[in-house]
Amino acid sequence: MSRVVVIVEGQTEVEFVSSVLVPELSRREVYLFPRLIGKPGHKGGIRPYQSAKADILACLKCEREAFCTTMFDFYGMPENWPGRPEAKGKPAMSIPPIVEAAMRNDIALALGDSYDPRRFIPYIQMYEFEALLFSDIEKLGYCYPGQAEAIGRLAEVAAKFPTPEMINDDPETAPSKRIVKEIARYQKIVAGSMTALEITLAKLREKCKHFDSWVSQLENLGLPAPRG
Repeated sequence: MSRVVVIVEGQTEVEFVSSVLVPELSRREVYLFPRLIGKPGHKGGIRPYQSAKADILACLKCEREAFCTTMFDFYGMPENWPGRPEAKGKPAMSIPPIVEAAMRNDIALALGDSYDPRRFIPYIQMYEFEALLFSDIEKLGYCYPGQAEAIGRLAEVAAKFPTPEMINDDPETAPSKRIVKEIARYQKIVAGSMTALEITLAKLREKCKHFDSWVSQLENLGLPAPRG
């Protein structure tokens, strides 16, 4: 059995981890506990790296038998995060591993030789949570019936990219901005997780390979896949 604290940037990610990942990973006896970054009362949003680092270190120091992972968006990430300078100008899908490796190294340096680096599994979402929904964006219709034309235009966007994880990092064209442009009443906390459930974790993993790699690392902390 493995306990994994998942430090996330917002309530949307808390809901996604709780409703989509927890049921699947618990079958492997990997138990995820999402925890919002920052002090109690913080409403979410990507923070300066020192805030995230403080939470990661506190988790690893206080829960010595637990693992720690993250779910942060690259979109809007402050420049002071490790790996950001090295990642600048690189192809989109090479950016998350650069930032994750830099975070892993920084945390290991802070904790010293007695620390087991396998306990920290950083994950950076490229570019943001809503990118995952473009794995099968038509499932958004489950939450917004009668929006077939708008959702059709979003499906056309998805078709232009090799993977939803490459839908881009811009105040006008980031995944969530594209959804809100078509469906102004989009409520990300509820509709995001409900849509992801309709898409299924298997489909998300099929379409989003960096996300799949993260889930695989978490799975490997537990039992082999159940049969049947």
